[in-house]
Amino acid sequence: MTDFSAYQIVVTGRVQGVGYRPFVSRLAHELNLVGWVRNRSGQVEIWVEGSIAQLDAFKEALVLRAPPLAQPDEPSISCQAVQGMTIFTIQDSKIGGIADAHIPPDYFVCNECLDEMQNPTERRYRYPFINCTQCGPRYTLIERLPYDRQSTAMAGFELCFECRSEYTNPLDRRYHAEPLACSVCGPELTFYRPLGASVIGNEQALSACIAALREGLIIAVKGIGGYHLFCDANNLAAVSRLRERKQRPQKPLAILVPWRGDQGMDMVYRLAVPDDVEQALLCSPQRPIVLLQKSPQPSLCENIAPNLGEVGVMLPYSPLHHLLANEYDAPLVATSANLSGEPVLTDSHEVERRLNHVADAFLHHNRPILRPADDSVARRIAGKMRMIRVGRGLAPIESKLSFQFKQPTLAIGADLKNTVGLGFQDRIVISPHIGDLGALRSHQVFEQVITDLIRLYEVTPELIVCDAHPDYFSRHWALKQKLPVVQVYHHHAHASALFGEHHLHEPILVYTWDGTGYGEDGSIWGGEALLGMPGNWRRVGSLRPFHLSGGDKASREPWRSALSLCLEQGLQWPDAPREAEWLKMAWEKRINCVETSSAGRLFDAAAALIGLTQYSSYEGHAAMQLEAISYAGAEAITLPLLKTDTGLLLSDWTPLLVMLMDNQLTQGERGSIFHATLAGAVVAQARAIRDNHSIERVGLSGGVFQNRLLTEQLENLLRQAGFEVYLHEAIPAGDGGISFGQLIEAAYRQ
Repeated sequence: MTDFSAYQIVVTGRVQGVGYRPFVSRLAHELNLVGWVRNRSGQVEIWVEGSIAQLDAFKEALVLRAPPLAQPDEPSISCQAVQGMTIFTIQDSKIGGIADAHIPPDYFVCNECLDEMQNPTERRYRYPFINCTQCGPRYTLIERLPYDRQSTAMAGFELCFECRSEYTNPLDRRYHAEPLACSVCGPELTFYRPLGASVIGNEQALSACIAALREGLIIAVKGIGGYHLFCDANNLAAVSRLRERKQRPQKPLAILVPWRGDQGMDMVYRLAVPDDVEQALLCSPQRPIVLLQKSPQPSLCENIAPNLGEVGVMLPYSPLHHLLANEYDAPLVATSANLSGEPVLTDSHEVERRLNHVADAFLHHNRPILRPADDSVARRIAGKMRMIRVGRGLAPIESKLSFQFKQPTLAIGADLKNTVGLGFQDRIVISPHIGDLGALRSHQVFEQVITDLIRLYEVTPELIVCDAHPDYFSRHWALKQKLPVVQVYHHHAHASALFGEHHLHEPILVYTWDGTGYGEDGSIWGGEALLGMPGNWRRVGSLRPFHLSGGDKASREPWRSALSLCLEQGLQWPDAPREAEWLKMAWEKRINCVETSSAGRLFDAAAALIGLTQYSSYEGHAAMQLEAISYAGAEAITLPLLKTDTGLLLSDWTPLLVMLMDNQLTQGERGSIFHATLAGAVVAQARAIRDNHSIERVGLSGGVFQNRLLTEQLENLLRQAGFEVYLHEAIPAGDGGISFGQLIEAAYRQ
């Protein structure tokens, strides 16, 4: 036939681990085309032969009809000589060529698999590891690319006859589903209770786990990216024991709720009051923990999220979680199985050894988790969902840039809420949340994730970017490597992260507010206004600095911040704790005393001065309680705007102190005035900076702007003042976004 031709096609983008080859095969059979498809170094290669009309329909469908999880780029197509093929096949993957890896995150269980798992006539009925090409683990399962079964954690599970038939059938939805398994050939559950016999087998182990939860026990349950600690969220004694054993007295605990009703939300509505935006993300394939306003008639223990107005809720995302939640039919605490701040645990022997004082029993399975991925966390702020922590279901985060890195670059983030990232070609890849780098296991996982990213993406870094803080573990690690190191100031990275996320090209004024960051002048910054662009930030505004006594203890003891502010102004604090007298002497002699402009410590001081809390049991504790009692609409106090000899504008917090100690006002009134005053102070400062620099864009970055009350008031006031306002969305505003900002900053410097 004269119109018979052949195309060689290369498809890049996220096309491995998403069922793209089986899709291509089905499409070719549908259009009566012949040839082959295969994976190669992160790409998909296709050879296809047929009529011109069929080929044109084929190439259009490669993008328009791609599987839901795929993100293909526009295919590269070249005409070739016909080879006379007779069938269409999926060939073995080919190693080599230009690396173009796109590692998919771990996916939830799709509706087809969920229906199948709940159907008694199906052979995978109630199988806890059911999956297909469109669902199941990926990031935590993939050892290397190309994405083939032998390159995953499933390599040790040989397919049974029936699974093999599905795997090799081009018309089956499990055609080349690499994590494919069933109860005959796949992973299996084991329930272990110390001093008792192990219960082996999926149904038996599930039943034993449910019975133990009903007893009020705490169970460590292995999921997709690590273990969770489960207990009954309505059992006050069980939750209290979990808090005591984990030494987590007040930090909020996440809740796993079974999917109920057509929309899955029936039980969620009993616990919380989600809006449409929150519900959409809660039910999305990413299935993060979503922070929701508590129901006016709460049906959870008060100690789930004590003294807070929100609760973190998650719907099941894995088959195992669906089975457990459905069977238990009540909310379950589902908090990360780890020691405070460390990465989530993934290994059965390690979780038994390190959490034997926390968990009463363990629900294991024998599918290896190659690297941890903690749950993602999101909060609605200013009408959109903003990521607080990026992990399972969303990470690795991949971003396409409008420029090229001059050399492959590794960014190693901050020491708190650590993530790491790679910048290469015109791309950035950010790891899932790792944790705080204050323990040996955190160091080990930090290095493992770096090694894995380098191997998976086939990138050899030629430059390392780290935080400039002289005492950070990450900085010391970077300096020990045999590569050039670029040091980026913490708040410059925050500002650059916002600039890069929004693909900006013009200067912007970015407020970078957080608890601690090493500043250009050697002091501790935290309430800064930076003007410019990546590689060229200029500090033009700040909060008035003060001397903070207590070093690292100040972040855990808000009363130290409160007393330091009062001492700075020569004010008496009638409600100061007994330790205040000796701290005063140390402050006067500047012993263990640092100068800081930290907005985070200002929030701590406010919480202490109004009598909310003098001690914090977790990061952000005081500020979160302060936000919970406060409301919008309070009348703001006008703060003086000072100007230093160098032209730096300082918002002076002094008038807040007397108000915060005024017991004639309720705690809620004082907290609300505090929030309104800070929002007004930022706008006043931004107006003054605009007068001098003709800047119209304002961005908000840093952990303080995960405070919804402050951020929404501030965004509204800035817009009223005629500014364009930019907030983070996919990249966390807190330190989880630092690695992304470091890469943007380093690229612009190059």
